[in-house]
Amino acid sequence: AAIGAQVPFEIPVISGVRAARNGQEASLSLMLILLFTVLSLAPALIMMMTSFTKVIIVFDFVRRALALQNMPPNQVLFGLAVFITVFIMAPTLTEFNRNALDPYINGRSSTSEFMNKGIVPFRNFMIKQIGKDGASEMNLFISLSGKDRTKIKTIDDIDSYILIPAFMLSEIKKAFIIGIIIFIPFIVIDLVVASTLMSMGMVMLPPAMISLPFKIILFILVDGWHLITYNLVRSYGGGA
Repeated sequence: AAIGAQVPFEIPVISGVRAARNGQEASLSLMLILLFTVLSLAPALIMMMTSFTKVIIVFDFVRRALALQNMPPNQVLFGLAVFITVFIMAPTLTEFNRNALDPYINGRSSTSEFMNKGIVPFRNFMIKQIGKDGASEMNLFISLSGKDRTKIKTIDDIDSYILIPAFMLSEIKKAFIIGIIIFIPFIVIDLVVASTLMSMGMVMLPPAMISLPFKIILFILVDGWHLITYNLVRSYGGGA
């Protein structure tokens, strides 16, 4: 304790900050700020422009349909959703790396070119997933933005700030439709168990306690995680 008391606590001073001396230094500083901004927004970007939103909502529906509170834990579901998202988005990420990121890192393109080319693969992915089923969401945000519809000739004329929320709403709608389908067999089990208990006069016994094992058994017998993951990936055109 005596030795530790002799060591003074010092607060470091950052003395390396100074004004940029030329345009190149200013450009490098702005690029660094932009990089940190993109990294801080990375979780939001993952949710907005990839399949993550749909995957995590479907997984949460599965857990709720099984009446499991925290099993699997949130960390496990989020981790699984992230890796499935990476698997689904692999072709898009490869195109992004080849056409935008790699030329930018090697100095063959500017920051503006990187931004313009980098958004293209994700726009193509979102446009493909919206399709005809998401026309109502697209029309909603076009109307809210006040855009003149006569000036929109093709899908490429739609700005990204309209395309992204339309894509997210479309993904949420599809996830809820899948959730309804997932809930149906488990609701049937709950009804059968509840009616059986009432006919036996066991009204004081919670039906959820009895139906839970049957739900888990059914989910295991049909290999539920395999089916859900397979159909999620196939809904994006992946898999064989």
